[in-house]
Amino acid sequence: MIRINYLCVVLIFFFAVSGCNNKDNKLGIHPWEMQEVVLIAENIYNNPYADVTCWVDLEGPDFKKRVYGFWDGENNFKVRIVATGSGLWQWKSGSNQISDTGLNNLTGEFKAVKWSEKEISQNPNRRGFVRASSNGHALQYADSTPFFMIGDTWLAGTTWRLPFRNAATSDDYSPGPGIGFEDAVNFRKNQDFNSVSMIASFPNWEVDGNANTFANEDGIYLRNAWEKFSYPVDDKNVTAKDMRDEFGNLPFQMSEEHIGVADFDRIIPEYFQSLDKKMQYLSDVGFVPLIETVRRDVCPSWKAYFDFNESYARYVQYLISRYGAFNIFFSGIHLDWIPKEYSLTADEFNEALTYHLNKYGPLPFGQIHTTLINNSTYRQFGHAEDCPWLTMHSVGNKPRDHRVSGALDTLFQLDPPYPAINFEPYYTGWNHSINMPNGERPPANSERDNYFSRAQMYGSVLSGGLSGHVHGTAAYDITTTGEPEGMRPHIWDALKYESANYMPYLKEFIMSEGSKYQNLVPASKDINPQKAPGSPEKGLDGWSYMMRTLEKDFALLYFENMSVLPELEGFEINTAYSLEWFIPVSGKWKRSIKIISDEIGIIILPEFPDGNNPSLKDWALKIVKAN
Repeated sequence: MIRINYLCVVLIFFFAVSGCNNKDNKLGIHPWEMQEVVLIAENIYNNPYADVTCWVDLEGPDFKKRVYGFWDGENNFKVRIVATGSGLWQWKSGSNQISDTGLNNLTGEFKAVKWSEKEISQNPNRRGFVRASSNGHALQYADSTPFFMIGDTWLAGTTWRLPFRNAATSDDYSPGPGIGFEDAVNFRKNQDFNSVSMIASFPNWEVDGNANTFANEDGIYLRNAWEKFSYPVDDKNVTAKDMRDEFGNLPFQMSEEHIGVADFDRIIPEYFQSLDKKMQYLSDVGFVPLIETVRRDVCPSWKAYFDFNESYARYVQYLISRYGAFNIFFSGIHLDWIPKEYSLTADEFNEALTYHLNKYGPLPFGQIHTTLINNSTYRQFGHAEDCPWLTMHSVGNKPRDHRVSGALDTLFQLDPPYPAINFEPYYTGWNHSINMPNGERPPANSERDNYFSRAQMYGSVLSGGLSGHVHGTAAYDITTTGEPEGMRPHIWDALKYESANYMPYLKEFIMSEGSKYQNLVPASKDINPQKAPGSPEKGLDGWSYMMRTLEKDFALLYFENMSVLPELEGFEINTAYSLEWFIPVSGKWKRSIKIISDEIGIIILPEFPDGNNPSLKDWALKIVKAN
């Protein structure tokens, strides 16, 4: 009876779709909008997650690929697809269970109709999924409109800690106790953010009487988790933050054989059904989130007790199948740190992700595959054929000071070029040794604390990170309603830190000449002097940054606090330029001035706007060749 009803639904649905046209798009199907093909298995499987691989072969204008599906509980399997352009689309289902008529040889077609310009203006995701710009150094939507990431870090935002309420929020909402996911998203959207970074699941993390970091009787570390403050285990330890969904679901069943270890071969679909709502909401408001697989600390137990490459690749593909029809950045592993006990090596992750690529292929609709990293993806994985799954480089976490600029410059010079970004820069309000430029630890949300965040924004982008920037605070772990804040602030307090207000100003400055920023190349070597005397490499004071087009007609610069007034070399000789100062702390421009380069192409700046040398403030500067 289920089978008969299902066939009727499928046939009715797709006959209706195929009958629509540009004038009568009754089902409202448009490009870049997720559609779901539901397959109901005839057979019963002991472990549908591990036993069944299903797919549809999807074909449409300039597109012909296999798109994998996922198990969604009981005998339900789903394949999520998008049309990448307008026109007629067709699909045919298949699986590795060739005798199951509920999974194989079902077909359908539909017509996708273009969005209107008004509809596109309402949601930028309708421009298509983000990919590398034509020169490889920046990002753009599928229709070539530039995308400059303005992101925030809510690593536990996938869990109950930022609950999806399915309730309206307001534009004047001020974060406070009881905050929901929609509240936080809209608060950031009103600040012109367009992305958040989240880890999909946290297996092995639970309030279970064990320390937040602990090993089992086999000596295998099960987690190196964030602390659940005021839940003591003993005099020295507290337990781990619990990371279930809003209904108490874990992402995986727990192993019956290995106590405290997730059964990584048995997933719990209900957990991801909760996450579905958040991912759909982000898509509907125009965000392009970074969705990460897991944090590295659960992987030692994964490899110790499971066929890691096969099991990990299955989970990676589950997430891609479930969320790959949304506009996303995908991170194959949250590799913020690579300690011997609490992580696998970068080589082990590279091997598993390459195994996944060889078995399943890249993300089917062209999205970026990257990873959050400790120091540099190039340093950890290499480039191009060394890590064929990686399509966007990153830096982050260690270090969080001037040394980031050298790592980003290295990434910019790689051939072929990849987009690059700093995913974990200086975090406001975080009292941790890796977050102390030159050993300094300012009070949370103080002027100095927010300055450090601002210096990393501009310094990272103008060292070659043209993809954008991801902001962070000490509330990345999301200490939430009903919990004491402990060593890190509540999420609603951190959301109101002043540092977030600087992010849209960064975007305004970088994109002040439209898409022309995508053609900038690092030119800090032409700042003389680029570093103030005595300014430390491990600090965030006294350095200057410049990127400039090869045509020498456009340049952007940033001067940290305590920078000295430099001469700028390498411009066209005897040429008029317009100089316009920008105030990073307020987002305001100062009146432009005209200046002429000398007979060897040097621009001599008259003074900093505050009249001091060295400057007592940080400044940004735009230089454009005069008409």
